[in-house]
Formats: sequence, structure tokens, C-alpha cells
Amino acid sequence: MRPQPEASRRRRGSWWLWTPLTGLTLLVLAGAAVRPAGLPGVADALWAVATLAALLPAAVAVLRDLLRRRFGVDVIAVLALGGALVVGEYLAGAVVAVMLATGRTLEAYAQRRATRDLRALLERAPRTARRRTAEGAVEEVPVDRVAAGDRLLVGPGDVVAVDGVTESAATLDESVVTGESRLVERAAGARVASGVVNAGAAFGLRATESAERSTYAGIVRLAEEATARRAPTVRLADRYAAAFVPFTLALAGLGWVLSGDFLRAVAVLVVATPCPLLLATPIAIVSGLSRVARRGVLVRDGGSLEVLGRARTLLVDKTGTLTAGRPRVADIVVAPGGDPDEVLRLAASVEQLSSHVLAAALVRAAGERGLRLVTPAEVTEEPGRGVGGRVDGRRVRVGQFAGELPQWAERASRRAGAAGHSLVWVAEVTGPLGAVLLEDPVRPDARRTVARLRAAGLTRIVMVTGDRPEDARRVADAVGVDDVLARCTPQEKATRVRAEAGRAVTVMVGDGVNDAPALAEAQVGVAMGATGATASADVADAVLSVDRLDPLADAVEVARYSRRIAVQSATVGMGLALLAMGFAAAGRLPPVAGAFLQEGIDVLVILNALRALRGGSRGPA
Repeated sequence: MRPQPEASRRRRGSWWLWTPLTGLTLLVLAGAAVRPAGLPGVADALWAVATLAALLPAAVAVLRDLLRRRFGVDVIAVLALGGALVVGEYLAGAVVAVMLATGRTLEAYAQRRATRDLRALLERAPRTARRRTAEGAVEEVPVDRVAAGDRLLVGPGDVVAVDGVTESAATLDESVVTGESRLVERAAGARVASGVVNAGAAFGLRATESAERSTYAGIVRLAEEATARRAPTVRLADRYAAAFVPFTLALAGLGWVLSGDFLRAVAVLVVATPCPLLLATPIAIVSGLSRVARRGVLVRDGGSLEVLGRARTLLVDKTGTLTAGRPRVADIVVAPGGDPDEVLRLAASVEQLSSHVLAAALVRAAGERGLRLVTPAEVTEEPGRGVGGRVDGRRVRVGQFAGELPQWAERASRRAGAAGHSLVWVAEVTGPLGAVLLEDPVRPDARRTVARLRAAGLTRIVMVTGDRPEDARRVADAVGVDDVLARCTPQEKATRVRAEAGRAVTVMVGDGVNDAPALAEAQVGVAMGATGATASADVADAVLSVDRLDPLADAVEVARYSRRIAVQSATVGMGLALLAMGFAAAGRLPPVAGAFLQEGIDVLVILNALRALRGGSRGPA
């Protein structure tokens, strides 16, 4: 059977969404039509049926919650509907029923509208890949059977299933992952993130990660969590119930006792139904989640977005965030009698499986020189210190060197320091074989991005890095951060984040395995996911799907705006409801008028919450 077109599924889903509201509305309108015709009993019967149709499922839900020892504001709706039936205010009860159905319908519509960008990510997740066999044939396999080292064929229009390195030039559409609509050209040997689309001819890809550990899989996991979790502002509704429900019952009882008219108590209950709190706040927060996803920032849940909206301090790693993130080899210094190409070949071979940006620079430089790389054995990685492995029987370590440096190495270190270059040592157990000098220029837009982050509300920006103080200070002065912490180990980064988080709501941005402890310590950890840093993404609260920092400024602005809209909607809605309750307790607002008034308040605050789908950011919508 052919699947239904997407438009047909959407229409069917929309009809199902509106059916309860349509049925209740027809009952109310039918009653209104027959009453002037001299059939008040029929009209009351129709309105009573509508009231009962809303009361029964609401009562079951409240009873279920009470059995689970949960006490929420839904109890007020049940009391309002039941009270309307008891006193014979059938029209008021029917209007409350329509009000509840309207609220649920608008909430469902807003959730569908607000999460459509997140759902699009889930629907695009690749299911299969074309893998080359040892005999040279091509077989289609499920993506979960692809392993690092497999050679794949990516056809025209295919979604890249796993992170990998191109075996030939490729033209890619990276808009779904990065948010940028223009096509990009990737040369042979370039790293490609999963989730991008082949916009040109077929090309070969050597997998560097399994599908589960690839960039797009991490983004999909975040999207699933973002659509499944509720914002804390929704859960706050139940906390408010501890005060709001007793207050409502007390006010209703007081109006009844002082006047002797039970109708006043029913009127108070009718206008007390707190739909603004239950519906408006989650709509605003989920709308914010959708908008930041559109800008290339995947936030794990509404709680993280709400906290991001209160952030004041930002700690950011240097390499790949404030700098270009694509270091290039500036020079190679070797021990007397050594061969620069051999030192680079050994280093690049060991670093082939690493996702760090410095590793990519070594592999890229080896490819440009036409060096033959081999697959390393016994590979180990120590976050913040380097990678080791066996290449052609030689035990090679690439990264920092802790021993005493020979004279030639001392000169290389001073030379790197004077030029502001990073230094990667290539060593055996007997000592260093050589050093690779890498330069990573400051991003041209870094200073402007830092200024945008300040404008978004971040009052303190600190750069943390494992580089030397001189290099770190040079970058810090160029971009305009408030403080810098150099020669920082992963543990020291985590300690600094913990200290900053004790003073203000803190965001930490990192792009490597060594940043994972610090991301876990921050109130909001943000991983640079475009580089495939899966360890960081797994503990982060948000992932930047591009290798730039400026989308974070968009996310902070949207988070602040969404939070402000959520609080505004709840405050205004509840304030209006409390005012109406006072008039109802004084006998100035009968149940029918109160029901219509509460319906208007609900629609008002929900429409206000939908404003979170637009505005609040200087970036594109």
C-alpha cells in the first residue's frame, strides 16, 4: 500500500485535533438555536450533555492524579463543571467545557507548530547506507551496521549517514545541520558530518564513527528529548496549585457563606479555571525550542532553555570557538637527522581517529603532501594531553611532552612561543622525534560575536584553554573577553566552571572530549557538535550544529524572549482570573458571564504565548 502524502496526513491529523472542540461547540450552538424556539428543556439537555462530556474524562484524570499523590489545578475545572450541573447552570457548564476543549486544542496546535522543526530533524534521520564490500560491490545496510573504517558510497541526494572523511571532492547541502543555505565544496580528505545532503555527484566516504556516535545521531537524540520533555514552567503549575486551589476554594466558600447563595461559589470556580498557567507557559517555551533549532542550536529540553534565558556568565574554550577552528601546519621541526615528512606521517596516522581539530589539521597536511597513512593500533587518548598508538611497529605519542626537552626542542618551543603558534610534540619512548607548529587564526567575526553575546545579556565572558598564557592572552585581547585561564587541564576547567556557577547562572561552551567534565558542571553546557565531539554532546544541555559561536547569541536572545513571554502570559492571565474571581464572589459576575470571560482570557494569553514563535532575536527568523 502506498503511503499517504504528507499533506493528507497533516489534514487528517488536524481534523482529529479539532474534533472534540467541534462536537462541544455544536452542542452549545444547537442549544442556543432551539431555546428561542420555545424549547428551553431541549437546550438545557444539550448543554448538560456537553458539560458531562467534559466532566467525566476530567474527573477520571484528577482521580488518577490523586491516586498517584499528585494534586493539580485541574481539580478546579472538575468542581466548576460539577457545580454548574448541581445548580442547573447548564450553559455556564457547557461554555466551561468548550473553554477546556479550546485550551487543549490550542495547546496541541501550538505544540505541533512549535516542534515541527525538531520533528523534521527526526524524520530526516538516515536509516540505511551504501557500503562497499571487500570485492568492490556496493550493498545497502542499516546504518547501525556501519562501523568506523567502513568505505561508503554517498549517492546524489543521499543524507550522509555517519561522520567520515571524503575520498573524493563533494558538493554538500549542510543547511539542515548548520542552518546555512548555500552549497559547500569539500575536497578529498575533508571531514564531513552526518546529516548533510549530497548535492552533487556520488562520492566515496570513509567512516570515522559509527552511526550511534556520529554528529547527527547526537542531534537527533537531543531533538527527541526536546520534544518529549516538559518545561519546568509547566511543572510549576502543580506547585502553584498548592496555594491557588485552597485560595480558590476559600474564596468560593466565603462568597457562599456571606451571601447564602451557592451560585456565587460556582461562579468563582468557573472563572478560576487556570488555563493560562497550564497552557501559555509550555507553548512559549516549546516555541523557543523550535526557533533556536532553526538557528542551528539544539537545546535538550525546555528547562535548559529557561535556564539559558537567565544566564549571566559564559566560559568558552579557545580552539574552534574564538579561533577559526581549522588550524593549519605552519612548520615542522625535527630532531637532528630527522625527516619532517616522516614525523608528520607518524603524527597524522596516530591522529586519524581523533575528532580534535588539531588532529584534523595534521591529517589534512599529510594529505596535501601525499603521505601514505596507515591505520594505528592500540590507540589511546588522554583528554587534554594527547593520543598514543602503534604505527608500523613503533609506539608513537602525539600531544604534550612531559619530559626534559633536548636543546633543539627548547629552541623549537621558544620559536613557537614568539610566533604565537601551537606546538604538538611527536615522540617515541626514547624522546621527541619532532614538533609540529600549528597556527589557528582568530575568527574575523569573533570580536563582533563577543559583543553580541554581551548585548544578549551575558555580563561576564571568560576564555579557558589548555594553551600557553602568551597565546591565550593574544586571543583574549583580540576578541575582548573579561578574563582568561590558560594551561588549563580538564579538571581545572571543571573547577573554574563550578566556581563561576556558584556566583551566577553559567554557560560553558566546549568542542572536545576534554571539555566534557566542564560542560557537566555548568548550568547550561553547550557542545560544538559540528566537529563530531560526541563525548561533549552527550553531557551537554545544548549542541551548536555549526562550528561558530554566533548562533549561541541568537539562542540566548530567543531564550530570554521566550521566558519573558511565558512569565508575562501566566502573570497577566492569572491576574485577570483573580480579578474576575473577586467580582464573582461579590455577586457581580454570574456563572455564564464568567465562563465567557474566562474563555476570552484563555484565548488572549495563548495567542500572546504564540508570539514566542517570532521576535526576540536580531538574527533571521
